[in-house]
Amino acid sequence: MADGGSPVELNSLEYRPVKVRGRFDHSKELYMLPRTMVDPAREAREAGRIGSSAESGAYVITPFHCPDLGTTILVNRGFVPRRKVNPETRQKGQIEGEVELVGMVRLSEKRKPFVPENSPQTNHWHYRDLEAMARVTGADPIFIDADFKSTVPGGPIGGQTRVTLRNEHLQYIITWYGLCAATAYMWFKKFGRRKPLVLR
Repeated sequence: MADGGSPVELNSLEYRPVKVRGRFDHSKELYMLPRTMVDPAREAREAGRIGSSAESGAYVITPFHCPDLGTTILVNRGFVPRRKVNPETRQKGQIEGEVELVGMVRLSEKRKPFVPENSPQTNHWHYRDLEAMARVTGADPIFIDADFKSTVPGGPIGGQTRVTLRNEHLQYIITWYGLCAATAYMWFKKFGRRKPLVLR
């Protein structure tokens, strides 16, 4: 890890908890948005619903210098609502000094269809592009999601690693049956109203 870690090492560590000690550099925060807070209790209540009552916000990604490892990594400190994205609104949560935290190793991800491109210029990140994030912050392309115990009053809410799949079956059923109904209607409109051929 002292040299940034090899890709093989990091690939084998994804979703593994690691403990790190160091200091945050709040001056280089990145924001992944839009995001909703991982809340298993709420998600269980809303399973199968089309809509959600979750508040929109962002994940706060902060460079974290680890003297013992001789490297700077990226830490997803957790969720903040939109009104708290600006660090001026959460000064009490900007931890100073050396701290120890536990987090889950996460790897870079490819942009999914319909997801916007990341915009380093406006500091809007829609997916984890570790190489680009490392270039912007000067950190190594190593990323962890801090656990819930890292949460401090007034700061981001940790524990935002999604390890369960939401139950979206009802939404899928409505979507696919809707597409089938629309296709059937268009087929009928084009072919169903033709006058039958009369053979003489």
